[in-house]
Amino acid sequence: MKHLNTFTNLLFFFFLLIGTGCKENASVSEPLAPRPNVILIVTDDQGYGDLGYHGNPYTKTPHLDQFASKSLELTNFHVGTTCAPTRAGIMTGRNANRNNAWHTIAGCSILLETEETIAEVFTENGYDTAMFGKWHLGDNYPFRPHDKGFGHAIYHGGGGVGQTPDYWNNDYFDDTYFRNGVPQKFDGYCTDVWFDEAMDFLQVRDVDNPFFMYLAPNAAHGPFNVPEKYAKMYEEADLTEKQKRFYGMVSNIDENFGRLVAYLKEKKLFDNTILIFTTDNGTALGISRTADDKMLGYNSGLRGIKGSHYDGGHKVPFFISWPNGNVLKETSSNELVSHVDLLPTLTDLTGIPYTSKNPLDGTSMAKIMTGEEQAKDRMLVVDTQRNQRPLKGRNPCVMSTKWRLVNGVELYNIEDDPGQQTDIAGEYPDVVSKMQAFYDEWWSSVEPDIKYAEIPLGTSEANPVLITIHDMHTVDGLPWNQVQIRKGELSPNGFYNIKVMEDGDYQFQLHRYPSESDLSLNAAAKEIPGTPFRDGLPEGKNIFPSKAIVELGDMVLQADVDDNKPFAIVKGKLKKGSYKLKSNFTNAQGSVIPSYYTQIEKL
Repeated sequence: MKHLNTFTNLLFFFFLLIGTGCKENASVSEPLAPRPNVILIVTDDQGYGDLGYHGNPYTKTPHLDQFASKSLELTNFHVGTTCAPTRAGIMTGRNANRNNAWHTIAGCSILLETEETIAEVFTENGYDTAMFGKWHLGDNYPFRPHDKGFGHAIYHGGGGVGQTPDYWNNDYFDDTYFRNGVPQKFDGYCTDVWFDEAMDFLQVRDVDNPFFMYLAPNAAHGPFNVPEKYAKMYEEADLTEKQKRFYGMVSNIDENFGRLVAYLKEKKLFDNTILIFTTDNGTALGISRTADDKMLGYNSGLRGIKGSHYDGGHKVPFFISWPNGNVLKETSSNELVSHVDLLPTLTDLTGIPYTSKNPLDGTSMAKIMTGEEQAKDRMLVVDTQRNQRPLKGRNPCVMSTKWRLVNGVELYNIEDDPGQQTDIAGEYPDVVSKMQAFYDEWWSSVEPDIKYAEIPLGTSEANPVLITIHDMHTVDGLPWNQVQIRKGELSPNGFYNIKVMEDGDYQFQLHRYPSESDLSLNAAAKEIPGTPFRDGLPEGKNIFPSKAIVELGDMVLQADVDDNKPFAIVKGKLKKGSYKLKSNFTNAQGSVIPSYYTQIEKL
């Protein structure tokens, strides 16, 4: 494999030489510059204002501030308004409404199998690829990071540590994460682990190949669990106790970022690495309203926070550095750039020949970053769907460099009014009309792409398959984290979108708790007390199941339950095809309680 990768690199340089032409005064002995490495860092729930560099009077981020001062800053960079939509756009160059990642739960945060990812593109072009941290685009084959192009992946389950698909009782400290799908225990705080593992990868990788790394900490997403010393950095600040923990998480990110930069410089990797720091949506807790209606914290004057389609929900920090390259340095650009631009831009900057398999929403902004172009006349759309199907007109924001059209009726001049306080739609009806027309045309292009992902059953690549209630399609309240799993109070009515790949005998194991918990169906999980800097976990609830029922289309399979055992078993013969799967318990009173974890095996 090493010889094959070396041959691939030689071919790349040969065709690069042909494509660029041979200058008469060029020396044939001049070495071709090695292809740059890429490290893309995307933190979680850290907004534009959550950096000292952007004027935050509370947060302590000296390493990021120093990096920002030496980099190219994109001051008009936008992502989705929540986690999974941003990550889907980064991976594919396509808006999340096109690829079943328009929500963060409920079966609508699973990246369609047909989507080509940035990791696949870089892998196919001779790069070693790795990701660390938060994936949030599917926990089952073929949607996991190592199924989607990452040769080396260490990640937690679901959309955050402690969520329903994550390993049982993970709480940010000394947790069990998945290494290419296999659970492994790690020592230390989550953010420290991701950065440690990233640096370990740089030591063991094939040094003959360039690398593409996606480093995606789950911090500063809640629960706001943090080592005590980081929260204490803010003990005198005029912030809520939760905010002090949030800001502490940001400072821990900053410290780890500083460690990584120092390591890259020590190993002589920094100068030829495209290093990007950005985040996945607006702040979760950088600014917060108290019970007595007092606003604490800082949001850089932006309107809205995470989840908002005003700029505070999707305008985020973006800094890019490439000392050996031609990306601008120690300056900024206010041109409109988005997460969906990263795939075409990075392939352009690294010289990878790239033709997208699917129509892109993004475009290469490389010439903006190198200063070859000063402006692009373009518009983009960001919206907040967070429902079972994307709906036209639901929380849209149409963006240009200068304008924002919000909800189709509010118009803001961002250059004059970055806080979006003055709606001037009545003064510029032509701008409103033009931007709405763009939205209408864009939506028409999106609608044919809207569909659900199907989780395959009975494949040699993944048998058995574990499906969690995190991915149930439902409009009801959903237990998407393990606190809610323990409480056992939510019983949504919904289904899983599955595809039986082969006819055969199948066995369903219906669980109340995940198998690694070693708890019986009717157990009450023991309470885990919290500390001032780490949330605890509540005692579990007895559910007294008496019958297990599985439905696939018109087929109903059922069995009696022994609630002293860890799961109930239901068996049946299945035919190849697509189904809506339901997996539930009933109790003696006839109440329906979902199986929070369902393992399915082709026998």
